[in-house]
Amino acid sequence: MKKLVLFSATVALVLGGLSACGKKGNQSNTSSDPGEIKVWVQFSDETAEGAAWQEIVDNFNQEFNGKYKAVTEYIPRSGSGGGYEDKVNAAITTKTLPDVITLDGPNTAAYAHSKVLEPLDEYLDDDDMADVLPSIKQQGTYNGKFYAFGYSESSVGLYYNKKMFKQAGIKDSELPTLDNPWTWTEFQDVLERLHKEFEAPVFNMQLANKDEMLTYAYTPFIWSNGGSIVNKEGTETIGYYNSKETVGALSYIQELIKNDYVPVTPVEKGFETGKYPMLLSGSWTMADLEGNYKDIDYGILPYPVSDKTKKLVSPTGSWALGMTTNTEKKDASAEFIKFATSTESSKIMSLGNSVLPIRNSTIDLIKNDVPEGMKMLMEQNQVSGRARPVVVAYPQVSRAFQQSIQDITYYKENPDIQAVADIRAKEMQQAINNLLNK
Repeated sequence: MKKLVLFSATVALVLGGLSACGKKGNQSNTSSDPGEIKVWVQFSDETAEGAAWQEIVDNFNQEFNGKYKAVTEYIPRSGSGGGYEDKVNAAITTKTLPDVITLDGPNTAAYAHSKVLEPLDEYLDDDDMADVLPSIKQQGTYNGKFYAFGYSESSVGLYYNKKMFKQAGIKDSELPTLDNPWTWTEFQDVLERLHKEFEAPVFNMQLANKDEMLTYAYTPFIWSNGGSIVNKEGTETIGYYNSKETVGALSYIQELIKNDYVPVTPVEKGFETGKYPMLLSGSWTMADLEGNYKDIDYGILPYPVSDKTKKLVSPTGSWALGMTTNTEKKDASAEFIKFATSTESSKIMSLGNSVLPIRNSTIDLIKNDVPEGMKMLMEQNQVSGRARPVVVAYPQVSRAFQQSIQDITYYKENPDIQAVADIRAKEMQQAINNLLNK
């Protein structure tokens, strides 16, 4: 399964006072050719993503032959998230960044705040930004300016085993849709029916991951209940993460655990092998199921919604392209970023790498040529996708969120969820204050 790994050293850029990054330094990672730009990416050219990327780059070089040329350096990440980020951070320190880099979406604020990236707004006036999913624009915007253009999207849904649902007497007519999702109460009723049938936990929420997946997949419960992690400016967590709405969502998650619906230590590949009838997971799980567990007849359902608001919210986020402040070739760099995030380029990346599109026009082009689960996630992004919080101290904030989920998992030791939220909100606030020199 794909791991959501966030590299916390990004925030060290701000702690290190790299506000001078906007000054031009050693240009060794840029070309002397006035039309040639260098691009660093975090994957290998031998992967599906690498093959799709190279096709996009080749198309750009062909269209702008004689004017611009993009040259890619492939720098795969290590399992811990290093490798690529290590090289980027070293280049920031020595002011030797290339013209364009890829970055993980939640790191946008840290890079923008430390002046690693140039705003893209003035170069996108003639681009069809209305066609871009709101989640992509949200993810790439910091302090009102757009710095990072996501070139792919992702989402999470409720995977369900059709055979096991039928065995528990749950009919297709009872299943939720994007227009009529289950409320939390309705969803809990379904889990109870499954639990009675199988006499065991039934919904793997991936609690054992203890990583970025918890933040990514669990925040929609908070948002649906009217809660939040930080304010819109990304500067305040006290009064937000410990609000009654957020605590209410955390209480619902704890209730699912207390009722034995959710395994604290799930069996590995439990859904894939027919142990659990439900799994909370991302679009990447489809490839694993189709390739290695073809006997599992499954579908994907939208997130349940708070009884209070009835608001459907789903998680989004992926890697993005940014123009560095080190480049002297802004026009060429911006032209490449626009090209790599166009309707056709998004189609190439989506179909080639089994990821979700970033544009409505791309979804319209391919939604009838992809599996039903992929189509559902695409449409879920259109109507309810929301990026993770744009905050300079994102890695620390995310870790505090993950720890709070671990806290409430042990409900006997931590029955007071308000106290848990108060403690973690203060931790988040301190991290933000430290980085913003408050």
